[in-house]
Amino acid sequence: MSKWFYELLYSRFHAPWDIGPRQELVDLVESGRLQPCRAIDLGSGTASNVVFLAQHGFEVTGVDFAQAAIELGQKRAREAGVSVEFIQDDLTQLQNIQGSYDLLVDYGTLDDIPPSRRVLYVQNVVPLTLPGSQFVLYCFEWEMSWWERLLTSVFSGFGSVMEPGEVEQRFTPYFVIEKIAAYTDNGWPRGSAVYLMVRR
Repeated sequence: MSKWFYELLYSRFHAPWDIGPRQELVDLVESGRLQPCRAIDLGSGTASNVVFLAQHGFEVTGVDFAQAAIELGQKRAREAGVSVEFIQDDLTQLQNIQGSYDLLVDYGTLDDIPPSRRVLYVQNVVPLTLPGSQFVLYCFEWEMSWWERLLTSVFSGFGSVMEPGEVEQRFTPYFVIEKIAAYTDNGWPRGSAVYLMVRR
């Protein structure tokens, strides 16, 4: 989706995905698979995940390209009484993020980037890691029908679902990849997946 859409949504409306911290992330933290460390949420949006991580001892940065999302995140961090750094930036052309992180979290950002620009996301995000960094990635994922492919080609400026195997194709050169959850639905979206990746 375009930037103006998110500026309007986060400033004026309640996002439908504003449902609190995502369960897979909660489970990974509560099980101990993710330990407190320096973390970044790539596309922090409603800030539910960054607030949750900060409440559990993580040093968290939230990044989003929408100023309205940054302002919403700052408000929610204040309300929760936690310290979170929020930075406005574009994940396909980072200018304001420096250094490396032990944990990266992406819930629904990569799949919202047009397929032709996803290589830029990878080129910008991989340098934020170091050997052993963990990366939790959630995305819509299913085998697209012919009409979905047609819509994707016509509306090339919009993101779409990730094709099965696309995550592995894009990230295997850099990460060891484990798919920790997969969901299917008869409606739309028709499927999603959650990956836990570890930097080689």
